[in-house]
Amino acid sequence: MDGSIARSGEDRLIARYFAPIAGPAGLALKDDAALLTPQGRFLNDMFVVDAGFGTLLLETEREKAPALARKLGMYKLRSKVTVEDRSATMDVAVVFGPGAEKHNAVPGALSYIDPRLPELGVRVLTPAGQAGKMLGLPEAPLADYESLRLSLGVPDGSRDLPVEKALLLESGFDELNGVDWKKGCYMGQELTARTKYRGLVKKRLFPVKVEGALPAPGTAIERNGEEVGEIRSGAGNRALAMLRLEALEGALTAGGARIVPQKPDWMKLPD
Repeated sequence: MDGSIARSGEDRLIARYFAPIAGPAGLALKDDAALLTPQGRFLNDMFVVDAGFGTLLLETEREKAPALARKLGMYKLRSKVTVEDRSATMDVAVVFGPGAEKHNAVPGALSYIDPRLPELGVRVLTPAGQAGKMLGLPEAPLADYESLRLSLGVPDGSRDLPVEKALLLESGFDELNGVDWKKGCYMGQELTARTKYRGLVKKRLFPVKVEGALPAPGTAIERNGEEVGEIRSGAGNRALAMLRLEALEGALTAGGARIVPQKPDWMKLPD
C-alpha cells in the first residue's frame, strides 16, 4: 500500500461503509479495514490513521486511491465531510527488523505499528520524497520486505485478493485484526457474518514454499490431477496460495513446481 486519502470534517463517514475496524468502542484508528461490495466481496483494503484536527488518513494501494476517493465522495451525501486523494503529496515507508519499534515516533510524520502483525514493522507516512531523510535509515530492497510478508502469510491487497471475488475470512482478515464482530451495519455484513457463524470457510490463503520455478500468479495448484487451489503473489521460493482446506494433505504441484503449505502461528483453522 502506498497511496493516501484524507477525510476531514465533523461526521465520521468511514465508520458507516467499511468492514468495521477492530479495536475499542467507537472508531478505532491505526487499524486494518476493507471496503466490500454489497455481496461481501473485496474491493479495497486500507489502514485508517488519525491525523488529528478532524482528519483521517486512509493508506491504500496507490493506483486504487483515486477510485476509492471517488467512491467515498459518492457516499458522503449531506455529511460535513471532505474527501481528497493525497497520493501525490505523501509517501509510505516501512521500518522492519530488530528495533523497528524505536521508529514509532518520527517528528513530522505519522507512524504506527502494523496492526496486522507487529513482525511487519512500523509504517511511516511522510511528505513525498522525505522518508529517507526523516527516518535517517538506509533504504532496504523491497524484496526483503516481500520475503517477510510472504513468510508470514499476509496478503497484499488486490495482488492476493481478486477484486469483487475474494472473501475477507478466506484471506485472514479476521485473525489479522481487519474485522470487528461487535460492529454492525456495514456493506457486505450479511455474507461476512454468515460465513463466520455458519462455518462456511472452506478455503484459506496460505503461505507456501515453492520447490522449483516460481509459478505465475493465477497458476492452478493440483493434487492427483485435481485442481485444489491457485497461486497468488510470490517471490523467490515463497508465495501465497488460495487452497481448499481438505487439500493440505498430500503432494501439491503448480506449473511443474512442488508446493508445500505452511500454517502461520496466527492462523486459526477449524478442528
